[in-house]
Amino acid sequence: MNPSNLPTQEWPAEPKVQFGPWACEPPLDDESEAFRQSLRQFATKVMRPIGQELDRLSAEQVAAKGSRLYEFFSQYDKLGISLELLFSLSDEQRAVMFPILFEELGWGDAGLAIAAAARMLPFYMAAKMGNQFVLKEYSEQLIGCWGITEPDHGTDSLDVSQQLFHSQGRYGRPNCTARVSDGHIVINGQKAAWVSNGSIADLCVLYCAAETANGPDPQHGFCVVVPTHLPGVSRGKPLEKIGQRALPQGELYFDNVKVSIDHLLAGPEDFKRAVYAIHTDANLLMGATFSGVARSAYDHALAYAHERKQGGLPIIRHQDVARRLFHMLRKVESAQALTRRVARFNAFEPVPALQAAMLAKVTATEHAFEVASDAIQMFGGNGLTCEYPVEKIFRDARASMIEDGCNQVLAIKGGYNLINPEWL
Repeated sequence: MNPSNLPTQEWPAEPKVQFGPWACEPPLDDESEAFRQSLRQFATKVMRPIGQELDRLSAEQVAAKGSRLYEFFSQYDKLGISLELLFSLSDEQRAVMFPILFEELGWGDAGLAIAAAARMLPFYMAAKMGNQFVLKEYSEQLIGCWGITEPDHGTDSLDVSQQLFHSQGRYGRPNCTARVSDGHIVINGQKAAWVSNGSIADLCVLYCAAETANGPDPQHGFCVVVPTHLPGVSRGKPLEKIGQRALPQGELYFDNVKVSIDHLLAGPEDFKRAVYAIHTDANLLMGATFSGVARSAYDHALAYAHERKQGGLPIIRHQDVARRLFHMLRKVESAQALTRRVARFNAFEPVPALQAAMLAKVTATEHAFEVASDAIQMFGGNGLTCEYPVEKIFRDARASMIEDGCNQVLAIKGGYNLINPEWL
C-alpha cells in the first residue's frame, strides 16, 4: 500500500464533523427520511404550539370539546398513519418506522404523543388478537384508551404471573371484574385516574380480573373493548397533574356494564398473553417517545448555549457547559440506539422479549428526565420560568418513570426474565 494514497490524506488539516439535527444517525432510505421530515414538520408547526397552549389550561379545559386537543387529533389524522398502513409494512419497515414515529411525536410534545398512542390502542390490540368485529365495527377516528391501572393496583396489574410478590404478600381484591353471562361480558368496578384519554375516550381496551365462583381471579382476566357510551359507564373528573397536561387522564366506572361477546379480545386462558402483548409494545413505545423528549431537551439546551453569553462569551465556550452537553447527547443517542435495536430485535422474534422492551423504556425515560434536568441547569434561572420550554419538558419527563410500569418494578421483573432455568 502506498502511504500517500491513504484516505486520511483527503481530510482537512484539522478534522471535524458538524452534526446535523439527528447527530449520529446513519442515513435513512428515502422513504423513511421523507416520513421523518413530515413528522418533524408536524411536531414543530402543530404539536409544540398546541401542547404549550394546553399546558396552561386546567384539566377540564383540555378535555372539553372544542379544545385544541381535538385539533391535534384532526391534524394527526391527515398524516395518514393508520393501522392498515402500519400492518401493511414489512417487519423490517415497521421496525424502522415505529420508533421514528414516536421519537418525532415525543420531540413535539410528550403528552400529545401519548394521547395519540392511547387513542389507537383498542384497534391495535384488536388487530394483534385477531378480532375482526372490532376492526370493522368502529372507526379509527374514535378516541381510544387503555384501562388497566386501578386505585389499589398500579404496576402490579402488569405482573399477572405475580413474580414480584413478597412471600407474605397478597394481591387483594381487584377493583374491576368481569364475567360472561348470556352472550355478554358484564363489568363492574373502576379503573384509576391514570387512564390515558379516559376522560374523553369513545372506546376502552379494558383489562380486568375474571369473576369466578371462588371470587375475582387477577391471574385470569378479560381483555375486552368497551364502548364508553354504554349504559353503566361513567367517568371521573379529568386529573390535574404536574406534567403531560395535554394528555387527559381520568377514572372510568363500570356499573353492570354489558358488552357483547364480539368485543372480547382475550378470555381467562389468554389473559396473560394479552397483558404481555400490550406491555411489550407499550414499553417500546415509551422508549421511542422519551428518546424524542430527551432529544428535544438537548436541542433546546444546545441552541441556548450558543445564544446565551456569560463572561463575554457564549456559554458553550465554558468547559463545564461543553462537558454537560456531551453527556446529554450521550444519553440521547444511547436511548435512541437501544430503542431502535429492541424494535428490530422484537420485530423478528416469534415472541417479542418483554425484558428487551423494558430495557428501552427504563433507559429512555430515565435519560429523558436527566437530560431535561441538565437543560434547566444550563438555562439557569430562565429554565425555571414558563417563558422557556425546558421547564415543561422536565415536568413531562418526570411522569415517564412511573407510567406504563414504574421503572423500579420493571427492573425487578425484567431481571427475573433474565433467569435461564437450565443454569439453575
